[in-house]
Amino acid sequence: MPMNRVRIAISCLIVAAVAACTPGNTDMDDELSAGDAADAQAAGANAQQANMLTAAQVQDGWRLLFDGSTLGGWRGYNRSDLPAGWEAIDGSLVRTASGGDIITTEQFANFEMEIDWMVREAGNSGIFYRAIESTDPIYYSAPEMQVLDDAGHVDGGSRLTAAGANYGLHPAPEGVVRPAGEWNSVRLVVNGNHVEHWLNGRMVVEYELGSEDWKQRVANSKFVEWPAYGTADSGHIGLQDHGDWVAFRNIRIKVLP
Repeated sequence: MPMNRVRIAISCLIVAAVAACTPGNTDMDDELSAGDAADAQAAGANAQQANMLTAAQVQDGWRLLFDGSTLGGWRGYNRSDLPAGWEAIDGSLVRTASGGDIITTEQFANFEMEIDWMVREAGNSGIFYRAIESTDPIYYSAPEMQVLDDAGHVDGGSRLTAAGANYGLHPAPEGVVRPAGEWNSVRLVVNGNHVEHWLNGRMVVEYELGSEDWKQRVANSKFVEWPAYGTADSGHIGLQDHGDWVAFRNIRIKVLP
């Protein structure tokens, strides 16, 4: 074959190869684009589903404690209004500035509750239950499920004060909480004296209020100084202002008999 024809054939092959490798011109690129679109659609669907109840949940007795946009049903601890440091932002109940702990306006005795939370690096907060208002801080009466960035906060060094723990009394296992900046899902069961803490689909704490084991743990902790701790049969649900940014969403509750 003449040399000029060889050169032309080689040039055609190079042009074809470059065209085939150009982004957007392969079947793989088409598949990736379709996958990205599907991920975006799924993310949008998840965002739309936040702070909502399914028909089955409503039928089962669940109701929202936060609708994603208004703060009705919440007020400050020992206050009649809601502190300015708590806001509804993009579908989340967010502690943005100093304002103190907040509580539900209602009180609950036996219930199952679900709630998602997110903290930033070294963030610290908590979820209180059966809280009783007095001149003392909320934690003098209310048990607390710890909300924490285990990797970035000093309290993560002890399982008794790590994320998911019944603060100071019952430890939570390592490796369940998600990193700062990611959402964690909680299920909290309080039924009579029986309490369960669930974190990201795993039960991390189970105990009986008033049991001999519970009394011994209280006796060996700081809570021994506070006689009202853990003794209320009903009370408010509270969210802690520990000085850090924290967000909550999908806050729903089902009252148990």
